[in-house]
Amino acid sequence: MALRVVQWATGGVGKAAIEAVLAHPELELVGCWVHSADKHGVDVGTLVGRGPIGVLATSSREEVLALEADCVVYAPLVPDHDEVAALLRSGKNVVTPVGWFYPSEKDAAPLVEACRAGGTTAHGTGLNPGGITELHPLVFSAISSAVTFVRGEEFSDIRTYDAPDVVRHIMCFGATPEEARQGPMLSLLGGGFKQSVHMCLDVLGFSRDAELRTSHEVAVATAPIDSPIGVIEPGLVAGQRFVWEAVVGDTVVVRVAVNWLMGEEHLEPAWDFGPEGERFEVEVHGDPSSFVTIKGWQPQTVEEGLLRNPGIVATAVHCVNSIPYVVAAEPGVKTYVDLPLVAGRAHPDLA
Repeated sequence: MALRVVQWATGGVGKAAIEAVLAHPELELVGCWVHSADKHGVDVGTLVGRGPIGVLATSSREEVLALEADCVVYAPLVPDHDEVAALLRSGKNVVTPVGWFYPSEKDAAPLVEACRAGGTTAHGTGLNPGGITELHPLVFSAISSAVTFVRGEEFSDIRTYDAPDVVRHIMCFGATPEEARQGPMLSLLGGGFKQSVHMCLDVLGFSRDAELRTSHEVAVATAPIDSPIGVIEPGLVAGQRFVWEAVVGDTVVVRVAVNWLMGEEHLEPAWDFGPEGERFEVEVHGDPSSFVTIKGWQPQTVEEGLLRNPGIVATAVHCVNSIPYVVAAEPGVKTYVDLPLVAGRAHPDLA
């Protein structure tokens, strides 16, 4: 029997997750929670731009909690710990891209208790964090001995991210450098990326005395830059780099970073993506070393990204593909270290 899945929230990740559930041979979409009242009662197929599928969205948390389902793909902009605990207590496993990738024992404790009560499992996954910055460095470390350094890093044109309110008001593009440095992004991102660093430290066995360092750099426009959030005027933020590093003695052993630019022109400092273009990179220093460049998770054009960003889709699909493994796991908060290899499924035409 197919596993019964509920989608929580229908932003970019949520819509892509719905498509992935509908394409997965082992899953069945049975419910969908939406934030706005005007989506309540609308067929979920209509919400994602396809024909009706017979599943109606609801803005009622109580309806979702009462629904018989095996798993919820929980994908709001910001997580609500009490909400996730309630879903777990109701007997529904939870997969999410917004947290719990490698939580500390203290942070995991409330969810562990909820999992015990509901006989359920919670799993944080996604792309960045949730893949590039911990899973992939660990995967490539398996072919090295005496590892001295691992890195996961993103280089993306932020103009392709179709969330203008988030880009301007939360990520602080188009703000002054002072406003960006005082904004919420470093804290919001750090909640996930610090877990990535700690997973790499713990699994690889680096010193428990490693020091965690964080940095945030900005680049400003030197001329007006047209963008999906409007024109960014000279002197305002048009590029940002966030870095988290773990240091043992004087040696950096883990580096996690994101580089987000409003294009490659009219920036000071004159940051660009280099000849490789937009990409993700994974690096391992050991015997032997590995250097991996991943293409395909960024769109070819800004217009393509605003229509359907493959990085957003990858985040959603990674969540959806983990569902069968999470449902089969023992109750508790499970990370990549706890689950077997998660894999996709063949196209229906080739199955």
